[in-house]
Amino acid sequence: MPRETLFYLFLILASLLLLAGYLLLGSPEANIILNLRLPRLVLTIMTGAVLAGIGSVYQLMLTNPLADPYVLGISSGSAFGAILISLLGLSILMPLGGFVGAMLTMLLVWALAQKNGSFDKSRLLISGIISGMFFGSGISLLMYLFHKDTLIILGVLMGNLGRIFTIWEWRIFLGLAVLNLYLLFLLYRKSLVLDIISGGDLYAGSVGIDVSATRKQIFIISSLLLGIMVSYAGIIGFVGLIIPHIIRFFIPSGQRKIFLYSLWVGGIFLLLCDLIAKHLTTIELPVGVITAFIGCPFFMYLLLRKQTGKG
Repeated sequence: MPRETLFYLFLILASLLLLAGYLLLGSPEANIILNLRLPRLVLTIMTGAVLAGIGSVYQLMLTNPLADPYVLGISSGSAFGAILISLLGLSILMPLGGFVGAMLTMLLVWALAQKNGSFDKSRLLISGIISGMFFGSGISLLMYLFHKDTLIILGVLMGNLGRIFTIWEWRIFLGLAVLNLYLLFLLYRKSLVLDIISGGDLYAGSVGIDVSATRKQIFIISSLLLGIMVSYAGIIGFVGLIIPHIIRFFIPSGQRKIFLYSLWVGGIFLLLCDLIAKHLTTIELPVGVITAFIGCPFFMYLLLRKQTGKG
C-alpha cells in the first residue's frame, strides 16, 4: 500500500479518536461539551490549521526549511498588538491589534531582509529573530507597566486555548473563522505559483510571475490570519515548523496536497498537544509549553541538518 494512502488512513483514525477524546474525556455533560469544549475545539483546530498552513507556504516561498511565523517573529508582533489593545480596554478589537502588530513585524522583517535594494532570503531568519526580540521586549515592558494584568499577558505569551467566550464574542469569532477559511482558500490558490517560485526567482520571473508582488500578497494574507488567531489563542510556537516537514516526508511534492494536509495535521496535532497540556499534570499547562518542548529539538535538528548541507 502506498505511503500516502497509509498516512491518509492513519489521519482519519487519529482524527476520530482525538475528537472523541477531546469532547468526552472527563466530564461528558452536554452543557460542558456545548459551551466549553466545542468552542475550544473549534479554536484549537483553527489555530493549528492556520499555523501549519502558513508554515508550509513560508517554507516553500522562501525556500527555507526553518521559515515559520514563530521563528520569523510575526507571532510576537501580533501578540504585542493584541495585548496593547486589550490593556487599553478594547478587548473586542484584539484581532485588529493582532493584525496591525503582525503587519508591522512583517514590514520590519522585510526591510531588514533587503540587500542592495532586493530581497535576500538568507537574511530573513536573523531578521525575524531580531524582530521577535524587539516585540518581545515591548511585551515585557507592558508586563512591567501593567503588572496587575500579568496573567492576561502570560496567557498570550504561552498560548491559551482555554478562552471562555461570551455569546457575543463567540459570534464574532465564528464570523472571523469564516474569514479565515476564505483567506486560507486564497493561499491554496497560490499553490501552483509557489511551486514555480520554489524553483528560483529568475525562473519564476521568466514565466511571467511577479515574485515580489506575490510575496507581498502572501505576507498580507498571512499577517491577517496570524493577527486573528494570535489575538484569540496567544503565541503557539513551532506548529508551522514541524507539521510541513512531516507532511513532506509522506507527500514529497505538490504544494496543493501539502497545504491541505498541513491544515488537517496542524489541527489534530494542536488538538493532541492541548489534550496533553490539560491532562499531563494536575494543573493545566499552557499549550505553548508542549509545542515548544516538541518543537525546540526539531528546530535544532533542522538547523544542524541545514548546516551540514543535507537540508
